[in-house]
Amino acid sequence: MTLTSSTMLALGTPMPTFSLRRVSGEKFQSTQLNQQPVLLMVLCAHCPFVKHIEPELTRLDQDFGTQIQIIGLSSNSLATHPQDGPEQLTEQANKHGWQFPYLLDTEHSLAKSLRAACTPEFYLFSPQGSTTQTLRYRGQLDSSRPGNNEPLTGSDLRAALNATLSGEAVNPKQLASVGCNIKWNPGQEPQWFI
Repeated sequence: MTLTSSTMLALGTPMPTFSLRRVSGEKFQSTQLNQQPVLLMVLCAHCPFVKHIEPELTRLDQDFGTQIQIIGLSSNSLATHPQDGPEQLTEQANKHGWQFPYLLDTEHSLAKSLRAACTPEFYLFSPQGSTTQTLRYRGQLDSSRPGNNEPLTGSDLRAALNATLSGEAVNPKQLASVGCNIKWNPGQEPQWFI
């Protein structure tokens, strides 16, 4: 595990288009999304930082799942980390009762478009004021980390979600997420990662 921080993609960046497979095998495309805000969460099954926040991800799904479109995204290499394969991700989602689509990004196409660097990472897109989904928040869930005894509240992301849903501006002072580095396929590491 290499402790890694978000690259903090520029606010206002349009949401990338994508066509990926769900862990259950069905294709899922960005064209299936409606005009509700979209929360993309870069996750995986084995990372201790993700395991630490799984209860709050369940609460977020329960609290916001009807108001926004939540999508889980696993971009780890299955060649080097088979423990993040479809079966393990399905088991993780079922264990926590997650209702959101969980996508496999095994070629890292969406992760690279987001300049994703770690698990977990969060990207909130909203069409406020236009028809284009643009980035309103990227960064940490909250200040809780494995072993730091900070309560798991989701406070940073929840504040961004609440502001977006009420039509207010999201606070631009956003803190990078920290976690395990994304496990890139050998030879496919992006420039910002090398």
